[in-house]
Amino acid sequence: MHWGKRAAALAAIAIGSLGSVGALATPANLVATGDFDFYVLTLSWSPGFCDTGGAEKSPDQCAVGAGEGFVVHGLWPDNQNRRYPEDCGRQEHLSEAALSETRGVYPTEGLARYEYAKHGTCTGLSPEDYFAAVKYAREQFMIPEALKAPHEKINTTPDQLVRDFIAINPNLTAEDMALTCEWGELLDVRFCVSKSLGAFVVCPKIAGHTCHASSISVAPLR
Repeated sequence: MHWGKRAAALAAIAIGSLGSVGALATPANLVATGDFDFYVLTLSWSPGFCDTGGAEKSPDQCAVGAGEGFVVHGLWPDNQNRRYPEDCGRQEHLSEAALSETRGVYPTEGLARYEYAKHGTCTGLSPEDYFAAVKYAREQFMIPEALKAPHEKINTTPDQLVRDFIAINPNLTAEDMALTCEWGELLDVRFCVSKSLGAFVVCPKIAGHTCHASSISVAPLR
């Protein structure tokens, strides 16, 4: 099949239901109405981020004893055959109710504010509903036991990490996700999910840029 036609066909494919919610419907107020095809939920591995230059950007997140593992970097609108949207409008006032949804999800309030301005404004959701959607999406994913709180460096391969996530997240496939790495370390894990947050989505543009290193290390918690 011609690549353009294949990509267009894949744009409509959702692979089963998402994570732990099974057949339960996403709350209607969290379903995006913006003009995009799918979301990329990006979970940053905080120790890897800190080891590869993040300590200067986010000293509190990277301080010894912070204990951060996977944190939300973003829930980003994207498209199969178009550029992803960003900065889609004037940022609304972020209320205390909106910011309360970000705590324990994003590593810092500053990142949450930035993410809403750059990506949340493209979803058609209010700040409160966008951050509630981010929290809802994050809660659907299970983390492999070995990656919940490692206190020693883990040496493995990108393929094995993908298999580990697939093994505990129903309906997830390698075509719905990607790993990123730098200097031989895991940086983040990316999952393509539907605008309704109810299903995984096949996303060649994301999955095709996964880490292809022969080995990868997972840095321990700080």
